[in-house]
Amino acid sequence: MVENSNSPTPGFGTVPSWERKKKRKNTPLSAVIVISLVFGGTAGGALGYLAADFSNGVSNTTSQVSETSKPVAITPATETVSQIVQNVKPSVVSIKAEGNLGSGTGSGFIYREDGYIVTNNHVAAPAINSGKLTVYLQDKTSYEAKLVGRNASYDLAVLKIDATGLKPVNIGDSSAINVGDLTVAFGSPLGLTGTVTSGIVSAINRPVTAGGADDQSFISAIQTDAAINPGNSGGPLVNGQGQVIGVNSAIATLGNGTQSGSIGLGFAIPINQAQRVISEIIESGKSTTPIAGISIDSTYEGTGAKIAEVVADGPAASTDLKVGDIVTKINGEAVEDSTELIVAIRRNNPGDTIVLTVKNTAGNEREVSVVLGSREEG
Repeated sequence: MVENSNSPTPGFGTVPSWERKKKRKNTPLSAVIVISLVFGGTAGGALGYLAADFSNGVSNTTSQVSETSKPVAITPATETVSQIVQNVKPSVVSIKAEGNLGSGTGSGFIYREDGYIVTNNHVAAPAINSGKLTVYLQDKTSYEAKLVGRNASYDLAVLKIDATGLKPVNIGDSSAINVGDLTVAFGSPLGLTGTVTSGIVSAINRPVTAGGADDQSFISAIQTDAAINPGNSGGPLVNGQGQVIGVNSAIATLGNGTQSGSIGLGFAIPINQAQRVISEIIESGKSTTPIAGISIDSTYEGTGAKIAEVVADGPAASTDLKVGDIVTKINGEAVEDSTELIVAIRRNNPGDTIVLTVKNTAGNEREVSVVLGSREEG
């Protein structure tokens, strides 16, 4: 495993929600940015109005063309947002989770026509112990759902409803996206079912961590400025071809002690990472998380990730990794802090070999190969 020592406690609110402050050095910001899972309650209170219209994703502005210039025909590389919505919306669902510790609403999408639904682990979590999960299709038909399995480390869960002939989403390739590509987010923010927002890919491979001490997730996320709010959790993030490239999971908020709405910093689990976990859950009800067999000192303030423990009988036990070593790179990529290391490891699969570049206490650098083990989650 790779774990942070001194994990934070769960966050705020009567409906479960979580936050984690990312370590920052000499930050010029007066407010702290935190990452919150976008898990919502039912809608309530006054709703504001936004003076913007992106109904078809195409600008209607015109410009003059000189007599000597020739018009250039531009063929759109993507569908319009309106076309994407028509194709994807029937595959999006709303989810209500009820349990002894609270209730809330979230989103999901139809993965297979025979009733398998993908959502976030934190959406399903309130119903885990003798609770109730209800899935609402776009036509308002409701089904009581069974939790097939979940993986807290990747913040994913699979539900099953007793239905057939459903319209599944089209799965895309999250490794093929580029910063600036069109994104469209679907879900039920604040209980407002059928909500659609659009934006672009703002960044890729963004290290994001969220959750409580017992269910922390580490995501190598797709960042988007498409508006994502509480209740969007588990809904699909799609590309310009209407293919799912991510599972909406978290937003950045200002650290003012309350969960706020979108500030244009939303994060989604890349579908290529999610596919393995989803397939394993459908097949067996359980899934695996890659582990390296080391614990990380989360209080370390230098560059890199400091090893606090090499777990006995773990994958790293047979290597020469030592307590106090600083991991500076993984597979040749720089490691800024412990979160980046854990996220980078979880981009791999159990059985993969990773190469860690480490410095010992004397400052000498070496490379160490580790064959990743696995931890079962269900």
